[in-house]
Amino acid sequence: MMPLALRNLARRPLRSVLAVGGIAVASAMLLDMVMLSGGIERSFERMLLGRGYQIRLSPKGTLPFDTEASLSGVSRLLERLKRDPDIAAVAPVLGGSIYAHVGDSLVTLFGYGIDPTAQPLYEVEAGRDLGAADTSGILLSRASARAISALPGDTIRVLGRLDPQIGAAAVKRPLVVRGLVRWLYDYQDQRSVGVTLSVMQRLAGPAGADRASLVIVKVRNDSVAPTVAGRLRAELPRIEVNSVAQLVAHFRERLVYFRQLSYILGTVSLIVTVLLVATLLTITVSERLGEIATLRAIGVSRARIVHQMLAEGLALTGIGAVLGVALGLAAARYLDAILRSFPGLPAALSFFVAEPRAIWTAVAVLALTGIVAGAYPAWIASRAPIAVTLRAEAT
Repeated sequence: MMPLALRNLARRPLRSVLAVGGIAVASAMLLDMVMLSGGIERSFERMLLGRGYQIRLSPKGTLPFDTEASLSGVSRLLERLKRDPDIAAVAPVLGGSIYAHVGDSLVTLFGYGIDPTAQPLYEVEAGRDLGAADTSGILLSRASARAISALPGDTIRVLGRLDPQIGAAAVKRPLVVRGLVRWLYDYQDQRSVGVTLSVMQRLAGPAGADRASLVIVKVRNDSVAPTVAGRLRAELPRIEVNSVAQLVAHFRERLVYFRQLSYILGTVSLIVTVLLVATLLTITVSERLGEIATLRAIGVSRARIVHQMLAEGLALTGIGAVLGVALGLAAARYLDAILRSFPGLPAALSFFVAEPRAIWTAVAVLALTGIVAGAYPAWIASRAPIAVTLRAEAT
């Protein structure tokens, strides 16, 4: 049945090619909208769970690093968390601006104070990691390394608590570059550096003593993460406690317009596909009414005629869908690069996530669309009166 459908479509090659082109564009739009509708949420969740830490503790009423707000008495908080039998690891982080000397000028950097033995923030790309008690080492992002022209093994001068009026710093430290790292939550080309928490607390000055901007918690079993988060929320009412599931839910609420946009454009692409296939097949049926009536006259059943027209609709959408998947993936990569370049967005975040499930969903919807679009032309073909149609063709 399908080979015959392909031969029938080949009778009008230009018309079929134009129809397949239109279906491919609509298919690409549908695929991109399927990837967009849930891809950004899955990307955000994977980014947060990339190192297995499921709970975030931050100052009440603010997001980490959005302001200078921090958690005080962090050493006592860490001891309390480590005593919890459900908690496997705790990672304190203190963030803030620090500066590096480059010749006679200063380069502004964003510094992370971390515990290298329990860190969910970076991956070492070159050199080596910091040691647990390394107070003379520093880690650089590649953007920072370019800005201050430093490589692993170089010594740089880092300044903290800079007075902008006189350009003088209260704290100056020579630090050795241990390695180059990729910070998982940084935006594109962010100039970030990492030092041990104690060094960052000294660079931040008295305001940073025994403080952290964020504490990230890993529980021993993913299934108990909501329970642990709820217990910590009750025990620590002055601290914002969020599990990854809650952060993803908040993120989904803020980006609801992306989902709405994907639904609207996806619906438009389906309507375009239905109209293209139905129009082409209706014209084809009108041109081939005599042939169809002849087949009916020699004993071909109505069901076979219907199946043949549905097969032609499925063939059109199938070919268009294959081309549309390739076009959609290329367009998604281009659009994703544009959206990820917006300032303030983590470089690891993707808006379009190409997953097998998304691709197969789009293909299945398109196949169903092709069958639905061929239903009306198939009904016309099956209901054509044999005698009247043959007489009209003869005259």
